[in-house]
Amino acid sequence: MKWMDDAGLACATTWARGPCRTVYTSSMRFQRTVRVGDLVEVRARLAFTGETHMNITVELVSGDLRTGQMEKTAEALVVLVSVDQDGRPVRVDTWTPETPGEMALASSARAQFDNTRPAPI
Repeated sequence: MKWMDDAGLACATTWARGPCRTVYTSSMRFQRTVRVGDLVEVRARLAFTGETHMNITVELVSGDLRTGQMEKTAEALVVLVSVDQDGRPVRVDTWTPETPGEMALASSARAQFDNTRPAPI
């Protein structure tokens, strides 16, 4: 789970071009366990931007080093807020989805966030 949070943080920090803080993790789903010796890859992508927050989808895949066969292992939605040096939220650039897949991802992430929204920051 830490790797997934770290990947989300890296994605958000790159988009915001500054420090971010995780404020919410939702829908952590595990499809299978990571076996000892498995290769693990974590993928994070921007799914939606609000005024100061970013919804990042994170996927963990793992598999056998010998065969290279990788399987989805876990997924989550992570919400991070861009902050200034004093820890106060700051605006982020708006991300506009362009492809049908990005539009579906943004719609799903926004709906999920709206349905389980944490207290305002």
